[in-house]
Amino acid sequence: QVQLVESGGGLVQPGGSLRLSCAASGNIFSINVMAWYRQAPGKQRELVAAMNSGDSARYVDSVKGRFTISRDNAQNTVYLQMNSLKPEDTAVYYCYVLENGRGDYWGQGTQVTVSS
Repeated sequence: QVQLVESGGGLVQPGGSLRLSCAASGNIFSINVMAWYRQAPGKQRELVAAMNSGDSARYVDSVKGRFTISRDNAQNTVYLQMNSLKPEDTAVYYCYVLENGRGDYWGQGTQVTVSS
């Protein structure tokens, strides 16, 4: 079993920045994809950014140029640097990990609120 622990959420003013972290621990075999999803009230969960084991990244259009995903494979950690935050970025952000040939896992979620 793999556990994911997220940190870094909080309240920030529009235009501000936050950095989310997610550390995977437990019986880790081989991580393929590490990603961040978010879910705003009344909306479906959406993929924000993902990075595969070859460090190829993709982003939802609404965050391109503002958010950057990165990962530290030695530490089994994924980060999401969020700049120029907007009120519409307000959501619960979830870490997601897909292991090769095993399964996928979700973090417990961390709240990000962008408000003046």
